[in-house]
Amino acid sequence: MSGTVDPVWGREDVTSAKGAGDENFPVGTLMIARKQRGHVYAYYNFARVIDDMVDNDKLTPASKIARLRGMEAVIRGERDAPLRADAQTAVTLRRHLLETEVPLDTATDLIEAFCQDAVKGRYESWDELLDYCRYSANPVGRFLLLLHGEREDTIPPSDALCSALQVLNHLQDVTSDLKVLDRCYLPQNWLEEEGVSTKDVLLARSKPGLRMVFDRLLDEVDRLNEQALELPRRIRDRRMRVYSAVIVALSHRLAARLRREDPVAGRVKLTRLDALRALAWGTRFLV
Repeated sequence: MSGTVDPVWGREDVTSAKGAGDENFPVGTLMIARKQRGHVYAYYNFARVIDDMVDNDKLTPASKIARLRGMEAVIRGERDAPLRADAQTAVTLRRHLLETEVPLDTATDLIEAFCQDAVKGRYESWDELLDYCRYSANPVGRFLLLLHGEREDTIPPSDALCSALQVLNHLQDVTSDLKVLDRCYLPQNWLEEEGVSTKDVLLARSKPGLRMVFDRLLDEVDRLNEQALELPRRIRDRRMRVYSAVIVALSHRLAARLRREDPVAGRVKLTRLDALRALAWGTRFLV
C-alpha cells in the first residue's frame, strides 16, 4: 500500500546537501593515493548519511535508531537495502570493505556512537566523553590506516588524534550543538565543580568558570595531541604519512586557537595561514 511506512527505513530519504567541504579536515584529499580515493569516498558518504539520520529533527529517537540499525545490518550482510540514496551508501561501503578486507566494525562502530546521540545529550565525565570518541571518531583513523595496510602500532596514536579532533569539534560547536540538537559534550561534573551549567554556553561570551572547563578539556586534548605526534613517524605509506602529519599539525593549531578565542562568542575556525603552516610541517615527512 502506498500509505505504508517501512518500520526500518521510514518514508523519506534524509540525506542532506552537506559535503566534504563542510568538514574541518576533509577526507578524500589529494594527499591520498588515487587508487584508494574511491574507498575513502564510500566511507565518507556512509558516515555523512548516518550523521544526517541522527541529526534530522523530523525523526523520533526510535526512528533514528531503527534506520541506523538497518544500516548496520546492511553493512553486516544481514538484510537488503531499499533502492534509495541513503540506504545504498551502506550497500556501497560493504562492497568496498569486503574488497579491501578492512574490518566491518570500522563502519558499525560509528553507528554505535550515532545511536547514542539519538538518545543521549549529556556526558557526566571526561572518561564518558572519551568512550564516546572511541566510537564516533577513532574508527575513521583506523579505517584509513587499515585501508593502507599500516601496522597495528599506528592505531594508538591514531586513536589519540581522532579523539582530540572530536573534542575540538565539540568545543567549536558547543553553542550550536545545544541550540539545534540539545546536546552538550562538556563533562557535567566539571561544570558543577566550576559553578556553571550547560545553559551558560548560550550566553554572549564565556563565564570564567566555563572558560576553566574549556581549558581543562584543552589540557586533555594537548595530551592526546602529544601522543598523536608519533603517528606520522610510524606510517610507511608516504602519502598517508604526510596526510597524517598535516592533520596532526591542524589539530595542534586548532587547539591553540581555542585557547586564545572564545567558542561561545563565535565559532573558532582555522585560517588559510593555519592550513599553509600545517602543510609546510607535513611535507617534512615526504622522505
